[in-house]
Amino acid sequence: MDFHLKGKSVIITASSKGLGKATALEFAKEGAHVLISSRNEEELQAAKAEIQEESGNNHVDYAVCDVTKPEQIKQLVQKAVEWNGTVDVLINNAGGPPAGTFDQFSDEDWQGAFELNLLSFIRTIREVLPSMREQQNGKIINIASSSIKQTLDHLILSNTYRAGIVGLSKSLSQELAVDNILINTVGPGRIATDRVAQLDEVKAGKLGVSAEEVKEQAEKSIPMGRYGEPSEFAKTVVYLASGANTYLTGQALVVDGGLVKAL
Repeated sequence: MDFHLKGKSVIITASSKGLGKATALEFAKEGAHVLISSRNEEELQAAKAEIQEESGNNHVDYAVCDVTKPEQIKQLVQKAVEWNGTVDVLINNAGGPPAGTFDQFSDEDWQGAFELNLLSFIRTIREVLPSMREQQNGKIINIASSSIKQTLDHLILSNTYRAGIVGLSKSLSQELAVDNILINTVGPGRIATDRVAQLDEVKAGKLGVSAEEVKEQAEKSIPMGRYGEPSEFAKTVVYLASGANTYLTGQALVVDGGLVKAL
């Protein structure tokens, strides 16, 4: 299948590692012009080199961007427009907020998670829309969590704001369809990333067991019997953002090996 991504201008936030980086690699393999970003320039430099080497695509660049700072989001999008003339695809991603329960978090914690995990998506979408509307075409994918279908224990900040992403995406799918801009939300289940390893460590500490034991127990609850690979998640995102998808919009999907039992 031809994904019609060669030469397309793609922005991916929080993409120096984890799911963002895996997604950037898959886009690069399809010949897209990929602009990665994160707060850490050293990690971005390493990610750029690795993606170029693995994909054979030299049209990969980076921009340092803290997505909680609106002026840096503006600069990120402007760099993509100056580089490629437009933005065809936006992949919104951000690191997860701290784990914990309701009584553990202050107003500052709630505000920080809001700015990182919801407001940053809103701001980035706002910046790319002029380019997408001008060309009457665009794809926006918001990366969230499997909690968009089923809440996760001890992750109340994530549960709250990931649900907000779904509401945002569904509403925008109605507003943006007239401009042929498709927007969807994709939530990862237990994918083998540093974030999931960190959450396993937190749970292991609470239970007084090893992180490996936590992982083994988690794998028993997954019908596929294992954690997913970042590349498996990334390929779903690439399809939704590609020219092969011409009609699917406003949806919230999970890539989870069958873990979530909710309909």
